[in-house]
Amino acid sequence: MEHAPTFADILAARNVLADHLPATPMWSYPALDELAGATVYVKHENVQPIGAFKVRGGLTLLAGLPAELRARGLVTYSTGNHAQSLAYACARFQVRCTVVMPTSASEEKVRAVRGLGTTVVLDGADMTAAQRAAERLATEDAGLLISPGDTGALLAGVGTLYLEILEACPDLDAIVVPVGSGTGAAAAGLVTAELAPRCRIIGVQSSAAPAAHDSWRAGTCVTRPNHTRVDGLATGRGFTLPQQLMRTGLSDFHLVTDAQIATAQRILASHAHTLAEGAGAAALAAVLARPDRFAGQRLAVVCTGGNASTAEIAALSGSCDVVVGGSSRSSDHEPTTTSVDPERR
Repeated sequence: MEHAPTFADILAARNVLADHLPATPMWSYPALDELAGATVYVKHENVQPIGAFKVRGGLTLLAGLPAELRARGLVTYSTGNHAQSLAYACARFQVRCTVVMPTSASEEKVRAVRGLGTTVVLDGADMTAAQRAAERLATEDAGLLISPGDTGALLAGVGTLYLEILEACPDLDAIVVPVGSGTGAAAAGLVTAELAPRCRIIGVQSSAAPAAHDSWRAGTCVTRPNHTRVDGLATGRGFTLPQQLMRTGLSDFHLVTDAQIATAQRILASHAHTLAEGAGAAALAAVLARPDRFAGQRLAVVCTGGNASTAEIAALSGSCDVVVGGSSRSSDHEPTTTSVDPERR
């Protein structure tokens, strides 16, 4: 297994990213706080240049690769945001990149990856099949195969967003993190252990693709059916490196339904002026689904991405009523905002 990154690696990644990315904003919204019964800070990774937090990992990886490995070209597999991350980073560093995406990948994400100059191969019905295809391609072309979960530099890079969260708001009770491969939640645990050991890290995954959740609870990596509509959470197996770190870094791990995630997307749009893809709304979905667990607390929810499909955007016009703690609350009033300004790098 690849070497697990440390807090020092995350600090080093921040220095690397200072030349490429500004810190992203973190805002609180009174209407959202009222609905949740807690103080909720939304970390807006949806404003990254690829619309998702994973760009931090891609740039960190490419910056640290020696020239002989860059020359081989990169091969990876992804449903979308990891693909865009590597495509963006490879374009910046002028490195060849091939991404295998499942045939079910959204047209919008495929188009975005190709637009960055990366070769996209559509192969397989799901991530498991796409991974096998990527492994074959890497063997045939001598490309450098990059795992979206078991690559330490990716994890170190995404860890920088938790530095920003805790430097801006050091007295949080919990940070709620969507989990696909688990790099974000794993990195969050490394950062809080150093900066805010009393802050809980809570992972969230779709109940329609619970492999990471079930791996964490089992204490070993397992495979599970992957039927979620939420691209960023659509993994069918646990990843070894994130799971190793999450076993000590996570306080809890929740499952939410795709329907709860869709409701949270509408709430973010109406209460927080935020277009979130499904994975980007999963953390809020967990807070709204369990108000008794979070009542009166100070929370950060990570909006990991804003790359919503046209179908997701169309669904935002649906009803925005949400059941919180057994009672229905309307979300048709106009929110106001207050902000927490993150420290710049």
